[in-house]
Parts: sequence; structure tokens; C-alpha cells
Amino acid sequence: MREIKWVFVFFSLAAFLSMCGIGVAIGAQSVVGILGCTALLIAIMGFGFKTKKKMREEGKL
Repeated sequence: MREIKWVFVFFSLAAFLSMCGIGVAIGAQSVVGILGCTALLIAIMGFGFKTKKKMREEGKL
């Protein structure tokens, strides 16, 4: 790995924070928080995989 792709660092940090949010929501017994953080995590992961596919097709990866 020669250079860091900062967009993927951002996506991984955002996914990590969303997972932490799920844990906090479970601790607070907030169903809305759990569902919101889970939806956010799925969206972040989707954008990450979509970006990776796009970059791979362009030959940037």
C-alpha cells in the first residue's frame, strides 16, 4: 500500500462512530437510536463499497 486513500479512512471512521452509536443507543434503551445508527451504518458501508467499485473501474486502486 503506497499511499493512503483518505476517503476510505473517513468512511471507516464514520462506520466506527456509527457502531459506537449503536452501542450507546442499546445502553440508553433507545429503539429510535438503534434504528437510526443502523440505517446510518448501512448507508456509510454502501457509499464506501460504491466508491471502491468506482475507483477500481477507473483504475485508481
